[in-house]
Amino acid sequence: MEDPIQLKEEGNKYFQASDYEKALQSYTQAIKLNKDKGLQAVLYRNRAACFLKKEEYAKAASDASRAIDINASDIKALYRRSQALEKLGKLDQAFKDAQKCATIEPRNKNFQETLRRLGANIQEKVNTGAALRIQFSTDSRVQKMFEILLDENSEKEKREKAANNLIVLGREEAGAERIFQNNGVSLLLQVIETKDPELVLAAVRTLSGMCTGHKARATAILHYLGIDSICMWMSVDNEEISLAVCNLLQTITDCLLGQGVEERHGKEEAVVLDTKKDLRMITMHLLDMLVSKKVSGQGRDRALNLLNKNIPRKDLKDHDNSRTIFVIDNGLKKILKVVGQIPEMPECLPLTENTQLTASVLLNKLYDDLRCDPERDNYRVICEEYIKSKIDPQNMDKTLHAIQMVSGVLQGPFDLGNKLLGMKGVMEMMVALCGSEREIDQLVAVEALIHASTKLSRATFIISNGVALLKEIYKKTKNEKIKIRALVGLCKLGSAGGTDYGLRQFAEGSTEKLARQCRKWLCNTSIDTRTRKWAVEGLAYLTLDADVKDDFVEDEPALQAMFELAKTSDKTILYSVASALVNCTNSYDTKELVPELVQLAKFSKQHVPEEHPKDKKDFVVKRVKRLLKAGVVSALVCMVKADSAILTDQSKELIARVFLALCEDPKDRGIIVAQGGGKALIPLAVEGTEVGKIKASHALAKIAAISNPDIAFPGERVYEVVRPLVSLLNTERDGLQNYEALLGLTNFSGRSDKLRLKIVKERALPDIENYMFENHDQLRQAATECMCNLVVNKEVQERFVADGNDRLKLMVLLCGEDDEKVQVAAAGALAMLTAAQKKLCSKVTEVTTQWLEILQRLCLHDNMEVQHRGLVIAFNLISADKDLAKKLVETELLEILTYMGKQEDDPKKQHIINVARDCLTRCMDYGLIKPLSQA
Repeated sequence: MEDPIQLKEEGNKYFQASDYEKALQSYTQAIKLNKDKGLQAVLYRNRAACFLKKEEYAKAASDASRAIDINASDIKALYRRSQALEKLGKLDQAFKDAQKCATIEPRNKNFQETLRRLGANIQEKVNTGAALRIQFSTDSRVQKMFEILLDENSEKEKREKAANNLIVLGREEAGAERIFQNNGVSLLLQVIETKDPELVLAAVRTLSGMCTGHKARATAILHYLGIDSICMWMSVDNEEISLAVCNLLQTITDCLLGQGVEERHGKEEAVVLDTKKDLRMITMHLLDMLVSKKVSGQGRDRALNLLNKNIPRKDLKDHDNSRTIFVIDNGLKKILKVVGQIPEMPECLPLTENTQLTASVLLNKLYDDLRCDPERDNYRVICEEYIKSKIDPQNMDKTLHAIQMVSGVLQGPFDLGNKLLGMKGVMEMMVALCGSEREIDQLVAVEALIHASTKLSRATFIISNGVALLKEIYKKTKNEKIKIRALVGLCKLGSAGGTDYGLRQFAEGSTEKLARQCRKWLCNTSIDTRTRKWAVEGLAYLTLDADVKDDFVEDEPALQAMFELAKTSDKTILYSVASALVNCTNSYDTKELVPELVQLAKFSKQHVPEEHPKDKKDFVVKRVKRLLKAGVVSALVCMVKADSAILTDQSKELIARVFLALCEDPKDRGIIVAQGGGKALIPLAVEGTEVGKIKASHALAKIAAISNPDIAFPGERVYEVVRPLVSLLNTERDGLQNYEALLGLTNFSGRSDKLRLKIVKERALPDIENYMFENHDQLRQAATECMCNLVVNKEVQERFVADGNDRLKLMVLLCGEDDEKVQVAAAGALAMLTAAQKKLCSKVTEVTTQWLEILQRLCLHDNMEVQHRGLVIAFNLISADKDLAKKLVETELLEILTYMGKQEDDPKKQHIINVARDCLTRCMDYGLIKPLSQA
């Protein structure tokens, strides 16, 4: 057969019959005989189809290219070449051919699908290639870093740079995995074994980064390093390394607890065993650290902090408190041993100034985490048995530890401590030790008596049995540590009644002298912090006396020393500093004396407390100014940042009271904002006692009322202030709190629509509306002004438009009030509402029969601001509807508008004249009135 066309047809039949070999022969023969270019292109693309079926992709691509050379728009040849090139892995070239096909036939679904598939494959190939390059690069970088770190001869700068780079790499998921896969944990362990502090720190931080958010890797690292080694590193007497290791162990614990762990699927999760075993292992080692003499004071603090953070439940709705039960059963005695340590004794474990207080906090958290009485009884029994085992009349040192334990528990779970005081002989032993010749006995006993006297029932026992001893100790001892504690004990007992009267009785009229001594101790930096802490506590009681507080605020060094101490992580210091400041600012609650009862008390010859001259307003204001000048705000801000275990709800309340007193004078609020007071008040208004939250919210309201929100509460922080302000819009709050909260919300609602929406979402509108009905002029005015700003928001406007409410009626009636400020606000709100919502224009005429009279009064008002707003309302009504405009033209309002519009131009009231003219112009546009010349 020598006819190319017949050979092509024959090849087609073979192809359709799937006999690709014979089809190939026919097409090849035809190509040799053919002279026509058009047919040649068809033959080449058909033969390309055969090669595709035979999976000879290079030949298929070659034939398709020949067909395309003859006819560049041969869509079949282009598509077949694209298929062949894809199989050959030449995705970019295949994509170009598919793109040409899609351009020629854009609606062809096959071409579109091919384009999508090729695009995805190209992207995957690019990503894979990049990942391989990064992996190769990362692997070599990791290897190089370790070589530098482990080479003792490397330059210091190079080693530091390598260490920092390794930390950064460990924080990235890809980098952490490459370090892990390249024997990195073993190499990091070698770095730690160099004992070079800088390198050890870098290695530990790298390990922390590698563990973050990856349970499998964290578990593997824990097992490889060993909990013994980790605890040993945390025990070193190097604060930075100890803290870094503590963070590492916290990161591992978070992963084991499933906190902050990203979801992962695949074989890496399959290797993770039950985490409970690992968590218990960590817990047991931390408990063992508490009583080990090899552990530094810092290491002991880290162990206590980890237990504090991870053992008690974070949410009491979670019924599983098994970790707490495990610690009580296996470690309660160890914690008690820590609180029972006496730093002045030779066998004392290494401690920091915060160790025992942190242990007391842990005791308190564990006790609070118990769910039922049997669990609490078990806790109490363990404590009682352990303390009893330490009481030995033949061994006073052992007994001292028992008394110190009771003192420590009293600083933790107080109810339990009170029960322990009821144990046979404990109180008697404390009083007896006060009379001992040994100074250490006196020191421990006086501290225990102070903690015990917090409970009034115990204070009664101490007053009758121990006061004389405390006075004797204070007068005779030369040891200042004992002297200061005895003084605090006397002050505490003396102020048990909550006034300075009892205090003066115990101080025998010399409170100023005692306070001077406390200030002297406070300023003496050579005395240990623990002893100076007692000086602050003494001042917390002594400043109940007006003369003392007045002298104290004038003592600049004493104030600065107290503010500096407030920065330490000590619960007692924070509370004492806050108490002293509350006393100095008179921000405590006072009971109003009923005159009749005062006369009755005098008649019966009873003591009647009278206000000290220095407790009057002028003196209080002077003290507040002095404290602000001394930098009290910065000190309070530092106190608010303290850990929740240190900053108790009671301390928060005291700080909130001080802030409120400082905010009293509007001139001082700028200083408070500038030093971070606005930011510090937000958490105080959200968490703490109910009274504390109210006081903090009120202080925020005072700041928000007059400050620029963008400066006082920058960024997103301003939105956090809205809820505390709204919480003051409550009938249970006093009028001043309501008023200043409304002022603050008015200020906020004038800033942005986002803030207005936040106020609406906090459900403040019903409360604001309620205050618009108030009989109190200032409250009604503030609420109306706030609503005036809020009506700019569309959601608020929709509430006015909605049927079945009297919001619009109230606003119209408020426009008719005699109070000018209320009129200004109400008229402004009505002007904006009628401008934004045409539906409200006709509704205005329906809500009350007085609407026209009120509108006319607004337009004729003496106050130009009210008059302008009235005219704007009239313009909005006229513009809304021709019929409504006609209704207005038929009233006396037309005469008012004509009179206003005819007035000569006057810069002072031009805006009013212009609106009146606009009203008349609109009426002329409707054809309701004619120009004067046509009349």
